[in-house]
Amino acid sequence: MAYETIQFSLEAGVARLVLNRPDRLNSFTVQMHGEVAAALDLIEADGAVRVLLVTGAGRGFCAGQDLADRAVSPGGAAVDLGQSVERYYNPLVRRLVALPFPVVCAVNGVAAGAGANLALAADIVIAAKSAKFIQSFAHIGLIPDSGGTWILPRLIGQARALAITLTGVPVPAEQAEAWGMIWRAVPDEALVEESEKLVAGFAKAPTLGLAATKAMIRASGAHTLDEELDLQRDAMRRLGHSADYAEGVDAFLNKRSPVFTGR
Repeated sequence: MAYETIQFSLEAGVARLVLNRPDRLNSFTVQMHGEVAAALDLIEADGAVRVLLVTGAGRGFCAGQDLADRAVSPGGAAVDLGQSVERYYNPLVRRLVALPFPVVCAVNGVAAGAGANLALAADIVIAAKSAKFIQSFAHIGLIPDSGGTWILPRLIGQARALAITLTGVPVPAEQAEAWGMIWRAVPDEALVEESEKLVAGFAKAPTLGLAATKAMIRASGAHTLDEELDLQRDAMRRLGHSADYAEGVDAFLNKRSPVFTGR
């Protein structure tokens, strides 16, 4: 497939997806949503993928929705934003969260509106120190969609979540790291190297165990401790029969580097 609004590649177990509308700060259009969905189709169909890296082209990560693309509906009637969220943004967040391997987001610049919350849907977020996270919905009379009202209080607490969503004040990357909103803020010139180092490690890691860890941590808030202990028992039983576990133990006992296959 020829892409116009993204760059996409699959190589050596690593999927790379670059939002590529730099002149519009990589804001989403219907076309971009379609191309991202097509790329995720390929990722989900390719059993060799073991990590996804998402980033943006140019000076920004993603400014959210391109308002010029969805500002009005035919005839000038008010656009159904709920339909836009249901058709495009909600499926995208759900797919990113459900991928059975780590999703790394390298935030190279401003991440605003839905762009900020899509970044936070990744499993690991690493950002350039010049990057900012902006819940810009407050400035246009909307609510933080794309998971924003759910994920923000869980990451940074209700007080901070309310403050940044009601005011729309930008959160610099280093502040986001200090609050626990993201994992790391790194010098701008180190972002590519650090994110590539992460995905290279994940491409060789025991993917089944990472996928189970990701899924269980994300779902743990809905369980009691007793329920979680039972789920841990079941996961350990299943993973204990995996080829990755056998390889890890054999490599440890024989003092060699493991070669995991993700199975």
